Amino acid sequence: MKLEVALPVLGLLLCVADTTAQQSADTTAQQSAFEVVISRTKVTVTCPFQSETGITWKKGSEQKKGGKQTYEIEEYNSSKDDGFYECSLGDNSARLYLKAKVCRNCEELDVMTVAGVIIADLLITLGVLILVYYFSKNRKGRVGGSAGVHPRGPKMVRPPPVPNPDYEPIRKGQRDVYAGLQSKGF
Repeated sequence: MKLEVALPVLGLLLCVADTTAQQSADTTAQQSAFEVVISRTKVTVTCPFQSETGITWKKGSEQKKGGKQTYEIEEYNSSKDDGFYECSLGDNSARLYLKAKVCRNCEELDVMTVAGVIIADLLITLGVLILVYYFSKNRKGRVGGSAGVHPRGPKMVRPPPVPNPDYEPIRKGQRDVYAGLQSKGF
């Protein structure tokens, strides 16, 4: 598998946000939840309160810029950006603990693209399987693996090969030739 294909898949797995929302007793905040969207290194948090202006954002005790319903972190860095975020609208407030994993070189894939790749791979594999079956079916009656022409008719019977004289078995009366050889102990 090429690295260009493996990196987007790995990036998709790394772009998973682990968020938990801790909300106040406000009924508006209890009915809806925070929405967190991660795209490469950009993290967008949407406050559950329905207002385009007047929302204040805090990270811990530090006041953040922006009076909109969404708060964007362009270059998310887990060491400095993880933590509790709070959005307030008047007397109502909602809290969120944000801990996200982002990837600079990630590619986002939708479900249809992944399904298309898997189906195409299955079809190509099935096609190769059918081709191998078809071509191996035509070679069933042949002897050997060569593609040469074999003579038709009855099979020729070959005599056994002539034994090599260097490896003849020891016969009676020849034992004295080999009697001087002794095995060395290892």
